[in-house]
Amino acid sequence: MATRPDTDDYLSLFLNDVPLMDVRAPVEFAKGSFPSAENAPLMYDEERHRVGVCYKEKGQDKAIELGHQLVSGDIKAQRLEAWKRFIARHPEGYLYCFRGGLRSHLTQQWIKDSGLDYPLVKGGYKALRRFLIDTLEAQIESGQFRVLSGRTGTGKTRVLMQLPNPVDLEGLANHRGSSFGRQVTPQPTQIDFENRLAVAMLKAHHQVGGPIYLEDESRLIGRCALPETLRNRMSASPLLILEQDMVERVAIIRSDYVEDMLASYTARDGEEAGWLNFRDYLLSAIDRIRKRLGGDRYQKLRHLMLEALEQQAATGSLEGHHLWIESLLTDYYDPMYDYQLSQKQGDILVRGKPEAITSWARASFAS
Repeated sequence: MATRPDTDDYLSLFLNDVPLMDVRAPVEFAKGSFPSAENAPLMYDEERHRVGVCYKEKGQDKAIELGHQLVSGDIKAQRLEAWKRFIARHPEGYLYCFRGGLRSHLTQQWIKDSGLDYPLVKGGYKALRRFLIDTLEAQIESGQFRVLSGRTGTGKTRVLMQLPNPVDLEGLANHRGSSFGRQVTPQPTQIDFENRLAVAMLKAHHQVGGPIYLEDESRLIGRCALPETLRNRMSASPLLILEQDMVERVAIIRSDYVEDMLASYTARDGEEAGWLNFRDYLLSAIDRIRKRLGGDRYQKLRHLMLEALEQQAATGSLEGHHLWIESLLTDYYDPMYDYQLSQKQGDILVRGKPEAITSWARASFAS
């Protein structure tokens, strides 16, 4: 393998999804990392903790000495094998630690002693994270945005992904953005969400160009918060208003939140436990908006949902779900959306069905 130099070309790393070997401890990796990174620690959490205590009490030299004692023999051989497996899979990648200092250089040296050269990222995680924070803010400030809006159940995400230069905020947050929006797999941490967003914005700017299309979102997508600067830009950006009739909206909601979610829970948990967890998912979603619904409306909707679930369990029929879905859209989500739309500052560029939105956006991109 030809020797490659260490790099500080952070833009190229992110634009090209270059594989990154993160040698920080698992606890550090879990707090925040990057879309193309894998954790292959030099020290695990307990080892890192003990070295940290030693550093505070006895200084750097003693801490380094302890680190070498803790990661030696068979343990060192296991760590080295993990790194070599990563390198074999990703010969074009790089390694990094927190600041591009002691841990990454030690890892690099041990790899070299085993007969391989593998470059590192200068400045490590801290420099990569700073680069993403700075570029995200710069792009939010200077970028051109168009916001796809529409009532709940119009299928905005499906249409968004057919537009010329989309950034899927809900996909990045792994959440559909409403009380019913949680997915079977967990959301990323806030730092991971921000990193994903920054990388997606970089790609939209450098690889496609032109206006970036975003779906209309509130400040929080599940537990992931949008940057306040992006929310402000979105609230003043031009709008594309997606419209669908009620029958189509009910069908989309049923597909997304009943059929797809049941399939996801069943695939993860098996048929019996999957059904129970799916049932809990729907009921807990309606419970979360109990106060906003008001007592009587909440009781009515929850009763309709329970009846629909009982019918589905007994016969497999999904028809009962139509009642609570239509009532929830008509009485709760639509009035809320109409108010939010009235607060928007941006001009409406186009309004209509999915075909009208996508045709307009493609014609605008081509012109």
